[in-house]
Amino acid sequence: MLVLEQVSTTLAGIAVLRGISCTLARGSTVAVVGRNGAGKTTLLRLIMGFRPGHEGRVLLDGEDLAQVPARRRAALGIGYAPEDRVMFPSFSVEENLRFPCEVTGLPKKAIDARLAETLAIVPELEPMLPRSGAALSGGQGKMAALGRAIMAGHRLVLLDEPFQGLAPVLALQYAASLQRLHQARPELSIVITESNRSLLRDIPDETLVLERGELVRGEAAAAAVH
Repeated sequence: MLVLEQVSTTLAGIAVLRGISCTLARGSTVAVVGRNGAGKTTLLRLIMGFRPGHEGRVLLDGEDLAQVPARRRAALGIGYAPEDRVMFPSFSVEENLRFPCEVTGLPKKAIDARLAETLAIVPELEPMLPRSGAALSGGQGKMAALGRAIMAGHRLVLLDEPFQGLAPVLALQYAASLQRLHQARPELSIVITESNRSLLRDIPDETLVLERGELVRGEAAAAAVH
């Protein structure tokens, strides 16, 4: 379970997140929707440890992540697919997928098993495995970034604007992969950010709106996304 308690942070002296408090139950999928620049990426980067010096607490199953350096958060079972994908261009797609598990010291046999599961969840990745990370289209890169996040994230997966820019066919494939992911790992928690609520269809269990650095929920959130 992920818990945010009164989380606030600034960028260049400007408040981006203001007293964010929410709970993500184990096995749930939560969407955080907001305009460009609303702070969605900052929120995910903060959870990953890339925004140090924030106020408030971020807890994963009761553990305060402030005590865990960013380089060790993947080892806690947190997977992250950033909006810009960030694939290593000199690695093959398979090497990109294996990398987060290798750096956390997972045994090769366990990595092989996790790769097989990831390919079952995102079957579109299998023909891409030998390709260079630099040779992927934007949509293919997003699918590969999803696979890499799944490889690392057995407790929590963070997906930043995954549907933005995807062709309709790829968007359907991506959504199908998320359904298979939920079936394969029913206790996995997922946070998805998006600027356009309609792209998410019926994927999230709950939708929160990030507005002026604050989270809006319930009826106010429903009104804000329509």
